[in-house]
Amino acid sequence: MSRRLTVLRGLLLLALLSTLPACTLLSERDPDSLHLLPSADQPRSDDAPLPITLRVETPQAPTLLSGARILVMPEPNRLQAYQGARWSERAPLLLRDHFVEAFLQRGGLATTVDDNSPLSADVALVIDLRVFHSEYIEGTPVAVIRLDANLVDERDRRLLGSRRFEARATSEGTAVERVVEAFGRASDTLTADLIDWTQDVLRER
Repeated sequence: MSRRLTVLRGLLLLALLSTLPACTLLSERDPDSLHLLPSADQPRSDDAPLPITLRVETPQAPTLLSGARILVMPEPNRLQAYQGARWSERAPLLLRDHFVEAFLQRGGLATTVDDNSPLSADVALVIDLRVFHSEYIEGTPVAVIRLDANLVDERDRRLLGSRRFEARATSEGTAVERVVEAFGRASDTLTADLIDWTQDVLRER
């Protein structure tokens, strides 16, 4: 009798499972929209490439900036996250990949890799991410990115150069889509400055 009851219970469980909806990548509890960091193509350099391999390391960031939430400062000294929206990747990885792609597009170096590559590098770009949020100025969101960059010779860990970068871009609206576009413009401006500075330092290396 107990064996028959066990079989019946198993059949009932299978029937119940068959009525459940199939799993999806985003569950109903996590309906966030995922946003890529918009990027404009970097102009190709006409200079002969320097025989240097650059490794862009994943930026270091405080806990608040190390996640995938799109952050906003509606008033001074108070950070919030946009509801129902995330970056497609954690902010440090998002920026690292953005920088690597931009360096490769610009050229001017033998190649550029990230810190997951098995290739050895001549110079490392070490970044500390300080600010990556939008802030309201006179009722309008402005995307702000600030970071400290260090170029380090991989042979002897000698510091070749250090500089702080900051870029801002005013959003064309308060919707998160418009704010994301502003982040893209700010990141393109900052990236162009970062590449110019990096290549200037490496030419004097």
